[in-house]
Amino acid sequence: MPKITLTNVTKQWGKFIGVNDLNLEIEDGAFVTLLGSSGCGKTTTLRMIAGLETPTKGEIRFDDRIMFSSEKNINIPPAKREVGFLFQNYALWPHMTVTQNIAFGLETLKWKKADISARVAEMLKTMRIEQFAERYPAELSGGQQQRVAIARTLAPKPRVLFMDEPLSNLDAKLRGEMRTELKRLHKDTGSTFVYVTHDQLEAMTLSSRICMMNEGVLQQYAPPLEVYNRPANLFVADFVGNPSMNIVDARAVKTGPRTAEIEFLGRRAAFQANEDFELPSDKVSLGIRPEFLPISQDGDMEGMAYSTLPAGMETTVKIKVGDTILSSVVFGAIDYETDAKIRFGISGSGILIFDQETGGRLASGRVVFQ
Repeated sequence: MPKITLTNVTKQWGKFIGVNDLNLEIEDGAFVTLLGSSGCGKTTTLRMIAGLETPTKGEIRFDDRIMFSSEKNINIPPAKREVGFLFQNYALWPHMTVTQNIAFGLETLKWKKADISARVAEMLKTMRIEQFAERYPAELSGGQQQRVAIARTLAPKPRVLFMDEPLSNLDAKLRGEMRTELKRLHKDTGSTFVYVTHDQLEAMTLSSRICMMNEGVLQQYAPPLEVYNRPANLFVADFVGNPSMNIVDARAVKTGPRTAEIEFLGRRAAFQANEDFELPSDKVSLGIRPEFLPISQDGDMEGMAYSTLPAGMETTVKIKVGDTILSSVVFGAIDYETDAKIRFGISGSGILIFDQETGGRLASGRVVFQ
């Protein structure tokens, strides 16, 4: 499988810039997710790598082979890039059986009949759809159709598999099942997967690395847990996580290379960072994940129960402190009466400080009440 390198890739339509000066390296065998809201440039990026969209400028390489270069006037067509593309709507031929759908691309590539039969049988087994071999798409469920579409895409042994929101048409249960299958398939095939989604849960659970985009600009490119625990800026922090990270306005004054006094929600506390940091301004934002707000009778802070959302295994509690509403996630099913007093604390060493002006992350550490 190739390593994919994008260098200063830009896509522009008139004055609108869809992707702006993107630099990205996708390692051989990686599962990279392009994540962001609608219109952020993730699908455009995928289509440019696949050859379905022509960049305005920049360079795209598969290993040392140039697939596109605006300077050298090179643009290799999609059919010669040896990639597979899995669409949102599956695009199965309705008049063909499952076997015929999987075999179609191999016949187009003029594979020998014996090789086609062997490869189709292999894909039917890999995707666990042998029993549906002679059925037509209309006779299959959404999840079964998705498996057929994946089998057909993988049959020609593409060097890279591109997927554009392939699970968005499935119900929640099927999406969960297919996420499991896709992750296992990536492990079994060793292929490079490039996946587009606006669903941060899909990105977190599937990826080896997440490419977070906003308005055509790369925000962060890192493993999922790094994106979650050490977001590069406020945009990433707010986008990734459900419930979202609590973002609280605060003022901070440095008291040492790794310490500061911080004031927020009417309280003062010490901030102890995990690394040396600087404060460009005293105006900062404090980022606290909901799981870092434990509810307990001896908590250092007090608020009122704004709403309680039990979901069985866990409960999201909305806590109102002054004019600010915080989200806390606790294990188990609990309930609070509306406006009941709640005491809670701030735990862990993953509390974040962001620069209010630039949005960039300044430090991570713990909050200690004095």
